[in-house]
Amino acid sequence: MLYILLYQVLGIVLFKYITFRSIYAALTAMFVGFLLYPYFERKLKDLQFKQTIKEYLPESHKKKNVPTMGGLLILTALLIAIFLWNNLLNPFVWVVIFVLVGFGALGFVDDYIKARLKNPEGLSERVKFTVQLFLAFGVALFLYESGFSTELYFPVFKELHFDLGLFFIPWAVFVIVGTSNAVNLTDGLDGLAIGPVITTSFVFMVFSYVAGNVKLAKYLHVPYVPGAGELAIVCAALIGASLAFLWFNAYPADVFMGDVGSLSLGALLGTVAVLTKQEFVLAIAGGIFVLETLSVIIQRYYFKYTKKKYGEGRRIFKMAPLHHHFEKKGWEEPKITVRFWIISIILALIALSMLKIR
Repeated sequence: MLYILLYQVLGIVLFKYITFRSIYAALTAMFVGFLLYPYFERKLKDLQFKQTIKEYLPESHKKKNVPTMGGLLILTALLIAIFLWNNLLNPFVWVVIFVLVGFGALGFVDDYIKARLKNPEGLSERVKFTVQLFLAFGVALFLYESGFSTELYFPVFKELHFDLGLFFIPWAVFVIVGTSNAVNLTDGLDGLAIGPVITTSFVFMVFSYVAGNVKLAKYLHVPYVPGAGELAIVCAALIGASLAFLWFNAYPADVFMGDVGSLSLGALLGTVAVLTKQEFVLAIAGGIFVLETLSVIIQRYYFKYTKKKYGEGRRIFKMAPLHHHFEKKGWEEPKITVRFWIISIILALIALSMLKIR
């Protein structure tokens, strides 16, 4: 909005620059997050949107009277910053908005069932997964029909890429839905998920800027994606909104993110990875999300295999996802969170190094 008004209409050149708009998108999202938090907290408590306790969770994880759906605060701050600082004529911006609103709405319904209807399981896995597939398929089909490149690129090997053709659609769906669920699985301790979201967003802020700049993309052998620079502003806004949320979500949390936040933010990161042609970089930068997801998959299938073979299911981890395994081992919650953050920072640095390792 400001880009169109102040640059395209009034000709103020300063608002042309992505770096300038990225900085102020981050600051705007952060300011809005701090400003609106008291209102959101009061409303969530008035409406009794409180976390429903699952009986099988570790005792240290059972926290009562903490409001959930804090992801609404992140989405509100993020969308306001996007509408103010992004070029709304860029189709990628509207793809991002669709993903945030669509997956956010799905998460809201899931949280509502858990918090207001007192059903700790929320929507069934089948319903949730089906809606996620439908939303991601809409994004993938739109990109495919609009002529978006269907090339798949690999980090490190600058000449290694091939055209997926029609298979781009299931690939994009896999990345978006997979990341959405991975962030959702990670959101299990105070501040645990939002930390890696911030570090991964920073990585893609850099990659988006490079991918959208024809000279930098050519110099660093990164696939050039016209218009991708606007995604750097989105990632910067996500960092700002996430930092504001982290202020209140840090241990001991005053508010939980809820599925409205984790599903939408994960889908956003997956979408940005697809749009910048850096899906494999996402697996590195978001390695914490990958580890958490793998722990669940390994635990589930090993349990089924051993039950079929021995008549009794066995477990590799004390509990999955992975952060619960360390809780069961006696690690304190802040220690788990901070150590996961440290790993996430290291992975982000490795991901950024992919810009030069070509």
